[in-house]
Amino acid sequence: MDILRMLNLRRTPQSEAADPTQVVNSAGGYVFELDDAARLRRFLTLGVDGGTYYASDRALAIENAAVLTRMAASDPEGLVATIVDGSTRGAAPKQNPALFALAYAASVPEAAPAALAALPQVARTGTHLFLFAGYVEQFRGWGRGLRRAVAGWYTSKDADRLAYQVVKYRQREGWSHRDLLRLAHPATSVPALRDTFEWVVRGNAGAEVPALVTGFAAAQQASDAATWARLVREYGLSWEMLPDRALTERTVWDALLDAGMPQTALMRQLPRLTGLGMLPLLGGRTREVAAQLADAERLKRARVHPMNVLVAQRTYASGRSARGSGAWKPTRGIVDALDAAFYAAFGAVEPSGKRMLLAVDVSGSMGVPISGMPITAREASAALALVQLATEPESSAVGFSGSFGRGSYTELKPLAISPRQRLDDALRVVDAMPFGPTDCALPMLYAAEQGLEVDVFVVYTDNETWAGEVHPHQALRAYREKTGIPAKLVVVGMTATGFSIADPDDAGTLDIAGFDAAVPNLITEFARG
Repeated sequence: MDILRMLNLRRTPQSEAADPTQVVNSAGGYVFELDDAARLRRFLTLGVDGGTYYASDRALAIENAAVLTRMAASDPEGLVATIVDGSTRGAAPKQNPALFALAYAASVPEAAPAALAALPQVARTGTHLFLFAGYVEQFRGWGRGLRRAVAGWYTSKDADRLAYQVVKYRQREGWSHRDLLRLAHPATSVPALRDTFEWVVRGNAGAEVPALVTGFAAAQQASDAATWARLVREYGLSWEMLPDRALTERTVWDALLDAGMPQTALMRQLPRLTGLGMLPLLGGRTREVAAQLADAERLKRARVHPMNVLVAQRTYASGRSARGSGAWKPTRGIVDALDAAFYAAFGAVEPSGKRMLLAVDVSGSMGVPISGMPITAREASAALALVQLATEPESSAVGFSGSFGRGSYTELKPLAISPRQRLDDALRVVDAMPFGPTDCALPMLYAAEQGLEVDVFVVYTDNETWAGEVHPHQALRAYREKTGIPAKLVVVGMTATGFSIADPDDAGTLDIAGFDAAVPNLITEFARG
């Protein structure tokens, strides 16, 4: 046997390096390594809650903290700018990663001034501020700069906005506004702010205290539904500002709906509203609630992340809480409205006019939760593929894992999903597909074998590929050569690892963080060129 025949730079097993710049992923396959900026964007979008199939959440957190360390030293302003961008444009379903990163940056002398100045942009609610306070104590003490930044968070708001924050988000994560005000000692010449601080710290309601505080205090003393409903209408109280016993009263929820519930709060309260008989199949408040849920402008203003809509749809359609603490009979009109809300949450997406093969990695490692939420990476991938299917008239979806045999495509199958299906039904199709090893070259090999004309391959994966006899970037190159089509590859990373199958030296490939609300538009723009 001629051993030299085994050395092939155009077709290399994924268990071996095909390029000197490649690194070993957690599964033992060779892939490309993301630079720190790209890794940071993945972390901000996807977080590390739940870890990955191969890495614990702690190990993944340590890896991403190392990225923060390097960027804080090399590009502190770029680090803070990336954090602010990811947070303010709604890239992530949770703010925890952005607040953690900002707290870390605030502990590094080179990045601290910019990080502390950005606090109001990233910590936009009382809950965000409490999270930041908890994280920042992991890295530094309460020095003058930090106290001044927290004080500025309180004094930068007018009295009515501040009152809303202190009565809606009273305490979370082991912190309260009383704790932070005592630490920060904000000084102000505005009487209404001064009286609000006094009420929070000492319970004394001065003459200039905002009306919302008065309404909140009255609600705590009330004992009947009629009074609570009146206070909701008179003062604009949200459900978080009412005592628990008020939330069992239908009259109170009628008042809250009349006052206009925020979009996210409404989604979270759908099971409760259904249980109270307010969302029947016909009549009740069903029509107006459904209209609000699917209102694209409301979704945009409220910065509702598509992942949170997806979780709400899955949970509500299932008729039971993910924690098993409640059950209800879902109303079809509400389920349909949540479906519409999911697509609307991505904003307006224009078709690229390109031929797309959407390939969802359904291998075993994709069965882990994404962002610590009750949605797996394979389900989230399928949901993203549904958005692209709804956008691109010339697109098709396949699911793939891998095979231990050479040249076998048996582990790649067309995905029987469609935007015309309900989301929860479509995701059950994906869940039913068999698990297996990971071979991210299969979509390109399959397209070449079947004679498919593909302009853009979109692969949704955790990049833990290892089982193939050829690397994905080699398979892409071979497809281009065979067909004459300058096909592009978009890799949608579904976990916050530092790996990618996208060759960084290939201008026709793009790596993006999965479940960023901007993903469909990014794919479209890249496809157009």
